[in-house]
Amino acid sequence: MSQNVLDAWNEKLQSGDLTSDPIQEAAAGALDRLRDRILTLPKNPKRTRIWHRLFRRRTQKPRISPQGIYLWGSVGRGKSMLMDMFFDTIPDGDKQRIHFHSFMQEVHRRIHLWRSQDASGRRADFPNQENYHADDPIIPTAKWITQQGLLICLDELQVTEVVDALLIGRLFQALLDNHAVVVITSNRAPPDLYKHGRNRELFLPFIALIEKHLYVVHLDGPTDYRLIRLQGYKTWYSPSGFEATKRLREIFFRLTGIDPRMRDVPSEDLQLGGRSLHVPKSAEGVAVFSFKRLCLSPLGAADYLALARRYHTLILVAIPKLSQENYDGAKRFITLVDILYDHRIKLFCSAETTPEDLYTEGLNAFEFERCVSRLIEMQSDAWLQSCDLSAL
Repeated sequence: MSQNVLDAWNEKLQSGDLTSDPIQEAAAGALDRLRDRILTLPKNPKRTRIWHRLFRRRTQKPRISPQGIYLWGSVGRGKSMLMDMFFDTIPDGDKQRIHFHSFMQEVHRRIHLWRSQDASGRRADFPNQENYHADDPIIPTAKWITQQGLLICLDELQVTEVVDALLIGRLFQALLDNHAVVVITSNRAPPDLYKHGRNRELFLPFIALIEKHLYVVHLDGPTDYRLIRLQGYKTWYSPSGFEATKRLREIFFRLTGIDPRMRDVPSEDLQLGGRSLHVPKSAEGVAVFSFKRLCLSPLGAADYLALARRYHTLILVAIPKLSQENYDGAKRFITLVDILYDHRIKLFCSAETTPEDLYTEGLNAFEFERCVSRLIEMQSDAWLQSCDLSAL
């Protein structure tokens, strides 16, 4: 374990994994200052676990100010890397690192658990429940979260669901009241979060909390490290088969940083107004689907729009030769490509043939020409560079 974040950052710089970037270096320094404040909090010698010693409530102990850091910037600028360096330099104890979407899924699960009573009328798995208002699950949920770890590192914060927008402000206020220290990464500046969402006025207190209690750092360096990792790779592989699948698998692990030896790759269920869309592989803003699952199932523009808002990269496997016989799938594919193009989402594919030969015969072949043009453009370096503000 490196002594601090700057040490870890300099090690990567010396090894050639990073290029000189004063903005990243300054962000590493900010994280080290937060780390130093955490590790110099008054300790209670009667406690054995470090975070219980550091964070036990005392009237004479002031809160850390700020209570965390909000790292935002374009895709590939090193936000998650810096957060992980910070997380790794904190001694083992009460700390947790989780993707924001998974975090909110757990929050909703805990709220549901709070509202579910056993036969005796007691709510299971919530300590000190006599201190909570019977109809308000937010405070006990926040208490439970901080018991899992008072340092909370949340990766890729973005709010697209109105149900999340309505509760997140109160939840984070309760977390901060419980002396949580929060490090967040996001593609968006705080004022741009949930920018065009429904009932956004109810979300604005969360933005105010970020700006008041967290130190906001903008990472806007010139290097997109995710694109560097993709050097030597293409976005379109044909024909489909073992070699194409192998290359797409390598792309997935390079973009997500997941160990290829990992047996169980994370999946995800996107909630879409009372139903869910299963994402077979989902990590660090990258989703993987087969063409059959995504375009031959009864899905539509709303589903594809949800994917574009949630992910910055989509990997689509085994696109077949298209024709009038499978035109429903071709039409969905056109809709998918249009939405990904408009939202600047990176697309990596394996297909039976090239985009130009994908749909050449049939009554609707002419309609497919615009899709082909977009697919060709989406393979260019210039287009990939323009995807920095993806997942809007």
